[in-house]
Amino acid sequence: MAFYALILAGGGGTRLWPLSRHNRPKQTLPLVGDATMFQMSVERLLPLFALEHIFVVTGEDHLAALRAQCPDIPAGNFIVEPTGRDTGPAAGLGALHLYSRDADAIVAVLTTDHYIGAPARFREALQVARSLAERRHLVALGIMPSFPASGYAYLERGAKIDEIEGFACYRAVGFREKPDPATAAEFLLSGRYCWNSGMLVSRAEQMLDEIQRHEPALGRALIHLAEMGAGAEFGAELQRLWPQVPKNSIDQVIMSGAQELVVLTADIGWSDVGSWNTLYEVLRRADEENVARGSAPCAAIADARHPGAEQPDGRHHRRRGPGDH
Repeated sequence: MAFYALILAGGGGTRLWPLSRHNRPKQTLPLVGDATMFQMSVERLLPLFALEHIFVVTGEDHLAALRAQCPDIPAGNFIVEPTGRDTGPAAGLGALHLYSRDADAIVAVLTTDHYIGAPARFREALQVARSLAERRHLVALGIMPSFPASGYAYLERGAKIDEIEGFACYRAVGFREKPDPATAAEFLLSGRYCWNSGMLVSRAEQMLDEIQRHEPALGRALIHLAEMGAGAEFGAELQRLWPQVPKNSIDQVIMSGAQELVVLTADIGWSDVGSWNTLYEVLRRADEENVARGSAPCAAIADARHPGAEQPDGRHHRRRGPGDH
């Protein structure tokens, strides 16, 4: 069974204003080091995935920039959404594309705007997840929490079903959206919960089956598009149908309540870089405590972290916690 990477790269990234804006989202910026977040998301997949097996879902506004940043990815591997409908429909469109190409495809749905400090260990986790997907599991990558974050979704772990190459795998018995701080503290103390990274490894066919169960409107649209086949008719129907598809996250469209969902816990140095404070912490770790490099990202951090920094709408900046979204 062939293994494909499906990178979701359609977000606007406006939470890191003023550096990141709608037409210049964080995945297109060099926030950590010299490479952009998108380039880093591709580089950490090599050599596990051949470039021909790396696919990207994005919007028309960001297509040219992403192609220019990774010109070795085949142009046909960029899947363009007519309009952004959140990560669930994006993953569904990508899964449909790959299933049409390879009915036995195993797909790793990945992010382009997260930081992963241990890329070799990340690739090992994906290999283990692939082996579990071959056994018809849907595999969610979970991050063991280091603090009671109220800005992340959580996965509750049930019985341990396997341990492969040092990675523990558990039945998923619950999915909880962003809890209040008190509940997040309870989750941390219980030891049963992990952060949901939003990354998923599964057969493309199973992903599409879960969409049918959880988001019928999206499922009907994907079935109709599949019937169009390739060519101009597909493109025209995609343009017509996609704005009507309900916006929803991959958590709700595929993962929450999915049959055969398991949690693979992975210590990979993960951060969603969801605020200036989390970016500051990532840079401090990456640069051995020194973030005064004089780079544009660091200068923007200094501005944005200042209590008096003004936002585009005239409001003043509120300091955000690491898990804030």
